[in-house]
Order: sequence, then C-alpha cells, then structure tokens
Amino acid sequence: MIWEMVYKIGVDALGIWKPYSFPSPIDVFKTLKSLIGDNSLFIATVVSLRRLLIGYLISLVIGLPLGLIVVRYKYLDENLSSLILGLQTLPSVCWLPFAILWYGLNESSILFVVTIGSVFAVCMATESGIKNVNPIHIKAGKIMGAKGIKLYWNVVVPSALPDIIGGMKQGWSFAWRALIAGEMLSATKGLGQILMVGRDLADISQVVAVMIVIIVLGLIIDKLIFGALENSVRNKRGLGRVL
Repeated sequence: MIWEMVYKIGVDALGIWKPYSFPSPIDVFKTLKSLIGDNSLFIATVVSLRRLLIGYLISLVIGLPLGLIVVRYKYLDENLSSLILGLQTLPSVCWLPFAILWYGLNESSILFVVTIGSVFAVCMATESGIKNVNPIHIKAGKIMGAKGIKLYWNVVVPSALPDIIGGMKQGWSFAWRALIAGEMLSATKGLGQILMVGRDLADISQVVAVMIVIIVLGLIIDKLIFGALENSVRNKRGLGRVL
C-alpha cells in the first residue's frame, strides 16, 4: 500500500519520476504473472539455483579445508590470512574478465565466479571461528585424552561450528551476488539474464519482479536451511532464545 501510494504521488500527481523509472506494484505483479504464465521464470529459477548450488558446494569443499589448514599452521596463517582477506574485499564482478578469458562465455565461467565469490568468506569464517574457540574447551579435551586430529575434530571444530555456519551463510549471500553478475554478462538462461532483458527493454517492472524473486528465494533458503542449522547448533548448546 505504501509502495502504491508513493507511486501515485511521485509519478501520477507530482511527476517526480517517470513510469519507466519507478514501477507500480500492480505492474510488477502483472509482470510476475506473465513470467510465470509463459514458464520462463520457473526455468530461469531452476537453472540459476542449479548453478548456485554447484558453485556454492565447490566453495565449501575448498573454503572449509583451506580455513582449517591455514589456522593449523602458523606459517600459513601469517602469510595467507592477509591475502585471503584482501581477495575477499574484491567485488565478484572483478573476476568476470578472468572467467571469460579462461573459460569463455559458458557455464564454467559462471560457476567460477560463483565459487570465487563465496570461497573466501567461508575460509575466513572457518579460520576466525577456530581462533576464537574457548581455550578451556581445548584444555578439557587434552585432559580427557584427545590429541592431534581427534582433538581438532571432536573439540575444536564443534566449538567453532556457530561461526563456521555464519560464514557459510555469508558465503551463500556472496554466491548469489556473483551468480547474478555472471548471468547478466553471459546471456544464458537464468534470473540474471531476465534481469538484463528487462534493462535492455527499459522494463523496470521486470527488473523489480526479478529482484523480488531473488529476495524471496534468499529468505526461503535462509529460513529452511541456515536457520534450521543455527537453531540446531544453539539448542545443542543450551542456547535458546535470549529474549
């Protein structure tokens, strides 16, 4: 209702914006209905989610062990931590020229951008979580006979799990951004491609419709997967709702 009221006042009454620069919610709903009706939105969503899942899983396979290894060895920690932090600050779009030159405009280039966009966030969260493990937990594990890999796997990693899950969640959001950036330039099927078509046709309703779909998908995945993981970890540690 607020959105429609702003549209009526800003576009129809005062003429602050042009209709092609600020859409009404009714036009956005009609565009969504049209995209659903011709099945293009469903196909694009499935394609994008498949790419996102593959790239994100690859980033987990690389980022989690890399974080464990870096924090395990002091030499690597001193020399690689700053480099990983610096790479994380790079926007995902900076990797697109490399992806295009190395792989061309195809599926591999998009997967590369998605993976590189999230792997460093996962690695940094794993490293930070392990560094912040309570020393008492480690001492207690050693007293009970845990050493080496056993101490790491049974004490250190479970203690760092909340931070690791937080990093996985952040990595997922970075993967989303990288995916849309890659699809916008590759001109293949996907939500990013529909977004670009809306831009090229000056159809702001289509652009906003795709943005809403991305937001809704992100919220659903966060609630069903990461929210469930966080609640499970908190409940196992006796940490219910604070307020």
